[in-house]
Amino acid sequence: MANGMFQWKMPKFTKDNYENWCIRMKAILGANDVWEIVEKGLEDDSILQKVASATTSKKVWDTLKSSFSGDAKVKRVRLQTFRGEFEALRMKESESISDYFSRVLTVVNQMKSNGEEVSDVRVIEKVLRSLDSKFDYKFVAIEEAKDIDEMTIDELMGSLQAHEEKMLKKEPIEQALQSKLSFKDNDGRYMRSQRGLGQ
Repeated sequence: MANGMFQWKMPKFTKDNYENWCIRMKAILGANDVWEIVEKGLEDDSILQKVASATTSKKVWDTLKSSFSGDAKVKRVRLQTFRGEFEALRMKESESISDYFSRVLTVVNQMKSNGEEVSDVRVIEKVLRSLDSKFDYKFVAIEEAKDIDEMTIDELMGSLQAHEEKMLKKEPIEQALQSKLSFKDNDGRYMRSQRGLGQ
């Protein structure tokens, strides 16, 4: 420990410990938010050249930080963009709850990584306001039955997914009943069938 910061002990690589070394390095680099650079590589050759010419680990780190995090002004601009994306988010008619939450949380994480504090309540309120209309009944039920301030994002997602599954099971039954209760006459109009109505 130095200056109140945790000091990572870098694993030593030998010809016999590659698997163990690899796992530990991934954990260390991932914890420091630089694993993606190792995995995908640097896209900009000029940045690679800057890093290659660095003579200390601090210089490498500072170069990566300035290149990929940006300064405060850049972060503010990015944050404005992500805030706009967050406000514009709406669930698509054919979209699943899981896919919609993934989109929402991706933008939320981008906001957080650029300095925005985003509470669960803010995310929950946003999701409830932007659900597809088929969830209107569930939205009202959640608002009346639950204290949104005490709710977690995972609880909301679980509740909406359960409702979605019920709706998906119900749709084929309703379609089957509808096809039994109606048929087209010669003019193409739908008429109620006499069969299945007790007549």
